[in-house]
Amino acid sequence: MKYSENEEQKNLLNQFLASNGVELSADVLAKLYAFADLVVETKEYGNLISEKDSQKFLSRHIADSLVPYIYIGKLLDSRLRENDKPLSGNVSASEVSTSLKGKRWADMGAGAGCPSFPLAIVMPEVQFYAVEPRNKRVQFMNFVKNQLHLDNMTVVGKRFETSGLAYLDFVSCRALSTFENDWERAQPGLARGGQFVTLKSYNNIVHLENDPAVHIYKYALPQEEQEYALVTRGNE
Repeated sequence: MKYSENEEQKNLLNQFLASNGVELSADVLAKLYAFADLVVETKEYGNLISEKDSQKFLSRHIADSLVPYIYIGKLLDSRLRENDKPLSGNVSASEVSTSLKGKRWADMGAGAGCPSFPLAIVMPEVQFYAVEPRNKRVQFMNFVKNQLHLDNMTVVGKRFETSGLAYLDFVSCRALSTFENDWERAQPGLARGGQFVTLKSYNNIVHLENDPAVHIYKYALPQEEQEYALVTRGNE
C-alpha cells in the first residue's frame, strides 16, 4: 500500500505535526509520502530499510526527520515573543522559510536520505547537502532528487571530512555516533555562529544535561516507547 493511501500512517504523522504546531500544505505532504514510497519500494540500490520500519516510515522516520524543522519554528516563535512582535498563533511555514532563506545545511552520513530529504522538502529556501560515502546510497539519493525535483538538494558522495564543505550554517546527523564524535567531525565545517544539530535516543545523551555548551530538546514519536532528543551546539 502506498503511503498516500495509508490513512493510519498519515493520521499519525499529521497528529504529530499538529501537536507541535506545524501545518504543512497538501503539496508538501504529497512529496513526503512520495519520498517514503521511494525508500520503501525501491529495491535496486540494496536494502534501504528493515521490513519492520517500512511499516511505520511516516510515523517513525519522517516524523523524526522533521523534528529540526519543528525546533526551528519554536525557536523563531520564542524570539518573536521576546521582541514583542504580534503573533497569530504558531509561526507559519513561510515565516520559517523567510528566516532561513539562503542558509546552507549539510547532513553527515545521510544514508537513504533521512533527515535531509524531508527537511529539504519542507524548507525549499535552504540549500541542502546530503553527504554519504556509500555509492549505492549516493545513487539512490540522486535518483530520489530527480524523481522529486528537489533543486535545493546536492548529493555529495564523500565522507564529510573530505567533502570540502565549509562555512555552513547547519550541520546535522541522525544516530550516527556519539555526540562528542559527531561534534568533532561537524565543527570544522561550520561557519562561526553555525549550529550542529543531531537526533539521538535520549538515553545516549543524558550525560549532556548539565553541559552549558549544548541545548537539549526532548520529544516523543508516535507509538514509540523510548524518549528521543534533538541536541544542538553552536560554533562560537
